Amino acid sequence: MKEKGSEYVKIGEILAGKFTGKKVKIRGWVHRMRSSGGLVFVVIRDAAGVLQCAVKKDGVDEKGWKDATSVFVESAVECSGTVKEDKRAPGGFELGVDGFHAIFVGEAFPIAKDQSVEFLLDTRHLWLRSQKLTNVMKGRDYITRYLRQFFFEHDFFECTPPIITRSACEGGATLFEVDYFGEAAYLSQSGQMYGEVFSFSLENIFILAPSFRAEPSRTIRHLAEYWHLEPEMAFYSQKMNMELQEEMIEFVCHKMAKEHPEILEAVGRDPKDLLLVKGPFPRIDYSKAIEKLQAKGLKIEYGQDMGADEEAELTKDAKIPIFVHNHPKAFKAFYMREDPDKPDTVLSNDLLAPQGHGEIIGGSERIWELDELMQRVDEQKLDVKDYQWYIDLRKYGSVQHSGFGLGIERLVKWMLNLEHIRDAIPFPRTINRAYP
Repeated sequence: MKEKGSEYVKIGEILAGKFTGKKVKIRGWVHRMRSSGGLVFVVIRDAAGVLQCAVKKDGVDEKGWKDATSVFVESAVECSGTVKEDKRAPGGFELGVDGFHAIFVGEAFPIAKDQSVEFLLDTRHLWLRSQKLTNVMKGRDYITRYLRQFFFEHDFFECTPPIITRSACEGGATLFEVDYFGEAAYLSQSGQMYGEVFSFSLENIFILAPSFRAEPSRTIRHLAEYWHLEPEMAFYSQKMNMELQEEMIEFVCHKMAKEHPEILEAVGRDPKDLLLVKGPFPRIDYSKAIEKLQAKGLKIEYGQDMGADEEAELTKDAKIPIFVHNHPKAFKAFYMREDPDKPDTVLSNDLLAPQGHGEIIGGSERIWELDELMQRVDEQKLDVKDYQWYIDLRKYGSVQHSGFGLGIERLVKWMLNLEHIRDAIPFPRTINRAYP
């Protein structure tokens, strides 16, 4: 298919065999190149793929040959020629070039083989052109599209919360403070409480927005800035909340495996792994999980939150995610409803991805009665003035409701089987990095 409004075709269409034996024109960037006498092989990439282009000295004009022998990796070029099948070429096709033009030669590309992680992060603006990160960003986009598709098909409304707020959602210790016209305000840790506002009018809503956590963490799954999917549902119980989560995860995994297996394979994930993800997911009570971990020799006591090591132990042999539910209320957020059947625990759930990828979702049934909410505000010594608007929701038509938060980068890390969460986002923000 030719690019809309132009004479160029996309490389992906050539690799699909739609232009075999035909003359085409392409444009893109030099991925790599090698020469041998009067023959230059220039591998060109565009957003859809890479194609080997064979440029012979006697097959192009003098300027075309000069351009073909003068370009660097990442020079912008265009060329024309005839497509032929060649099993030795990347993708099984090659372009026999009859015209070559350097749009922009530029300088020698600074990224070569065997560069350090820090150097690649310093040059992230250029490293995003690599095939690995190109495929990761494609995967991230499709995963996000499928999440939105799932909620739209379930009649959810997408809503937008503020990013600047006066109140903490997940505790004051991890807030980024900003000067808001002479007064203290904070970058949002979560849009959840604003999502609850919308749920009392639109019933089922979701938010997809950035969140910020000032956690001094140096792990493979923590970011200071990340994208947060947060649905809130009126008239939902803890059970309904967990069922929605597993249905959503199954939907996204299957869509990705069926519609874009080539992206999964390119990043080292077997699509069959994601086709195995089917609900219902195993459920384990927090207290039982602690007992299981203690039996395996891990040093964790009831009342402590699980970390990466504990989550990895619980999921190392799993092929599908696992729910851990009913955590002690002592270390959970003030808005989580206490389980009337299990005092001192809340109607919470964490969804842990398999093979040690860890928590990807945290959810709960929310407190919906005023007296219980005020008791929790008092217990956690929160300033009522900062939460008055949130408290008001329990005075006017409050109903049972639930919600959850999913970290987009954590989901991408698991689904694409990435080693580190920094590669699940274009420009990672961590404890020691805010550049570029």
